[in-house]
Amino acid sequence: MEKVKIHTEFIKLNQLLKWVSAAESGAAANHMITEGMVKVNGEKELKKGRKIHAGDQVEIEQVGSFLVE
Repeated sequence: MEKVKIHTEFIKLNQLLKWVSAAESGAAANHMITEGMVKVNGEKELKKGRKIHAGDQVEIEQVGSFLVE
């Protein structure tokens, strides 16, 4: 599991996918989320604007897992 440090209170899920280079663009990130390829804290997440805070774990199919710090 890779650790990702954020310097704000939260980051939106679609922005996080771009930040960790799992998606090349916002449209690609949104597509991954709506296709059910992303889990937050073990549960499938379909909301593109889901706020991700320190301590959340994000799993992306075919990419890996990330722990937000």
